[in-house]
Amino acid sequence: MDDRHAKMITVQIAGRPYSLKIQAHDEVAIRKLVREINEKVNRFQIAYPSKDKQDCLALVALTYAAELHRQMQTGASDALLQKLARIDSLLDQLLTS
Repeated sequence: MDDRHAKMITVQIAGRPYSLKIQAHDEVAIRKLVREINEKVNRFQIAYPSKDKQDCLALVALTYAAELHRQMQTGASDALLQKLARIDSLLDQLLTS
């Protein structure tokens, strides 16, 4: 990562803070993805009230993986693949934080 354009941000996913080192130009997209992930977690919590947040996060990850798989099978557009690649990158950053 080019440190000249790197930026530290903190995001909250499912109520937990995560510090990320990102490229400054990715901040808007990452924050949008974080909102989307949190919305999906909240929907799963409403749909499955007996599940804990970890279960809901796993279901969100499965949702994105299924979408990626489906798009790869049908020849997704470059824009969608880039979006999914960013989600994958964000998840990698969160897992290594």
